[in-house]
Amino acid sequence: MPNAPVTSVRESIDQEQFLTILSREEAIARFEAALFPRVVVSEYRALADALGHPLAADIVAPIDVPPFDRSNVDGFAVRSADLASAGESAPVRVRLNGEVIACGTAPVQPVLTGTATSIATGGPVPRGADAVIMVEHTQPSGPHVIEVRRAASPGQFVSYAGSDIARGEMLLRAGTVVGSREIGILAACGIATVSVVRRPRVAVMSTGDELVQPGELLRPAAIYDTNGAIVTAAVKENGGDAVFVGAIGDDERLLEKEMRNALADSDMLVLSGGTSKGAGDVSHRIIARLGPPGIIAHGVALKPGKPLCLAVCDGKPIVILPGFPTSAMFTFHDIIVPILRRLAGLPPRADAQVTAKVPVRIASELGRTEFVMVSLVEADGRLIAYPGGKGSGAITSFAQADGFLRIDALADQMPSGTETAITLFTPHVRVPDLVIVGSHCTGLDIVTAPLARAGLSVRSISVGSLGGLAAAKRGECDLAPIHLFDEKTETYNTPFLAESLELMPGWRRMQGIVFRAGDKRFDGLSAEEAIRAALADPACIMVNRNQGAGTRILIDRLLGSARPDGYWNQPKSHNAVAAAVGQHRADWGVTIEPVAQAAELGFIPLAEEHYDFAVVTSRKQRPAVQAFFSALRSPESHAALANAGFRPATAEN
Repeated sequence: MPNAPVTSVRESIDQEQFLTILSREEAIARFEAALFPRVVVSEYRALADALGHPLAADIVAPIDVPPFDRSNVDGFAVRSADLASAGESAPVRVRLNGEVIACGTAPVQPVLTGTATSIATGGPVPRGADAVIMVEHTQPSGPHVIEVRRAASPGQFVSYAGSDIARGEMLLRAGTVVGSREIGILAACGIATVSVVRRPRVAVMSTGDELVQPGELLRPAAIYDTNGAIVTAAVKENGGDAVFVGAIGDDERLLEKEMRNALADSDMLVLSGGTSKGAGDVSHRIIARLGPPGIIAHGVALKPGKPLCLAVCDGKPIVILPGFPTSAMFTFHDIIVPILRRLAGLPPRADAQVTAKVPVRIASELGRTEFVMVSLVEADGRLIAYPGGKGSGAITSFAQADGFLRIDALADQMPSGTETAITLFTPHVRVPDLVIVGSHCTGLDIVTAPLARAGLSVRSISVGSLGGLAAAKRGECDLAPIHLFDEKTETYNTPFLAESLELMPGWRRMQGIVFRAGDKRFDGLSAEEAIRAALADPACIMVNRNQGAGTRILIDRLLGSARPDGYWNQPKSHNAVAAAVGQHRADWGVTIEPVAQAAELGFIPLAEEHYDFAVVTSRKQRPAVQAFFSALRSPESHAALANAGFRPATAEN
């Protein structure tokens, strides 16, 4: 298509609404309305090449991490019940099994009563064992026998399968910028390629006869082109792939040619200079010939930065910054950077905080300086730092934390309520809009997905139903997911609320007994028959749940006073229970139906539990909380929950 003829300066000015001053807010609103919504352009990149790119799609964990129960120390896999009486003055002798479990070595022999198996850090915990004793706390006592001088608690030095990452949980949200921590968490799940937002290609151009590039001889009446270098660097800092075209003189035909060429090869064009009333300022007059709708705003009520020109031509943004460097960079960072980051799929910039209150006591080991990774939330206008609780081997403790605090070597704890310095991992930490603390469920990912797409940040901290209630009572979260059954009233959740809380119904999920398909001790039986069969067989090992979990309360009701083998094996997630059964380390346990189906295990329904939300009344009207309520009630969420195996709560249920 041939270029349109160049009109005279006066004709151009007569045809344009030149320097009609808009407020900053109106100029931004018009610019955004002309650009968005738009389809995000994505591309697949190998993990090593994804660094610095925002994810284009949510990533769900394809496996459990760790994929098996593993030892955290060098020592011996034991049955904790065998060592209950062990002490310095009363050592317990146990016989060593004939195998040594190293990393990458699958155990063959079970740990029977009175025996132990040598195990290295990272080695898979064998069947029958529920704890690991450190080698330093043992002593040889004859051939194949050791003495143990310290008792072991169930789960000691054991990282349970799925305790770091549970298969099916939301691993990383779309928009998350891939850094070294994110690469670590993706690699831990075996993910080699990811879909990322393609960086917008931004052409940067300076205009003016007076400009000389750095390194060249400065002629009389000329100045060095400062804006070209500054804008190019600022584009790269904020997610753009910047290409500096050069400095173009005040020749309208030449400038139009260069602008057309730049637009053809780029997603965005940023110029500086040529926006004012001078006869040599011609950039803005060219825009009308580059495509509709053209100029959106020319002149913004800013100081500095009044001559700013914003335009969109055939879907591509064009920005003409003021010529003076101070004005150019002020307007670029204030108005253009948010647009550029949005085009690049990056989150808005946010100021980091450095001081926070620790809500719970953190125990520490005397003699060692300890760094505890924390997640930041906000309560009553102050930052709260929740310590990570997944252990030193958990990659997500590092990937999901905002920073870390330090406990001195001479202290054995950090008391609850301590105000302490937080060292941040990045300078752009954003306090979450919505904080959820309590029992985790994969259904949460479904309901919070619309909030993430709307630009709201959601932080979910899994501490169990009782821990969530405690946090809600302290006002440290907006919502506490709970599923607690009260035997006196035979109802869920409501009896556990305090005066400062109210209940929002969530969804129903079926709890049941899981077992390996084909196991005749369970196949075709009712729940009551299956429990009797399991208790009648001494070789039938169960896997339990942790204290404070709603599922643990249900299990204790089923067992009564019985404590079968495996009772003290207490992982903290439904996925870990399924992993224990599927990997023959246990024969049965209790989990929810969607997890059983994903693990391809047999399932005997027990009871449909109520997974509801204790809402902090004083935080109920916050926009993010209301957005969560809307998402929870939406037909789209109901359909997605039902498809995942949950039954959304209604007036009838």
